[in-house]
Amino acid sequence: MVAVIVAGALVGAPSVASAAPMPAASVSATRVVPAAKPVIKKFANCTALNKVHKGGVAKAGVKYNKVSGKNKTFKVKPTFSTALYNANSKMDRDKDGIACEKG
Repeated sequence: MVAVIVAGALVGAPSVASAAPMPAASVSATRVVPAAKPVIKKFANCTALNKVHKGGVAKAGVKYNKVSGKNKTFKVKPTFSTALYNANSKMDRDKDGIACEKG
């Protein structure tokens, strides 16, 4: 009986929502789904990696390709991803922070 009286009182009351809308998150009971993590693929060899990432994969922050101890500009720009590099770091033979680089 109390619920009917309260509901009846709310019907006749002026709407507060029209004066100041409330955020939808506090009104509805929706479920928040976290964003999916990007898939980090471990490639079998440089041929397979270069089919997807033409210039290889570099750690974030790498600015040059080291060739014989000298800094060279990239002939083909690599994909910059530290997580992807870490998964495929065994293919970085010269240990310059770029796996399967071109040139």
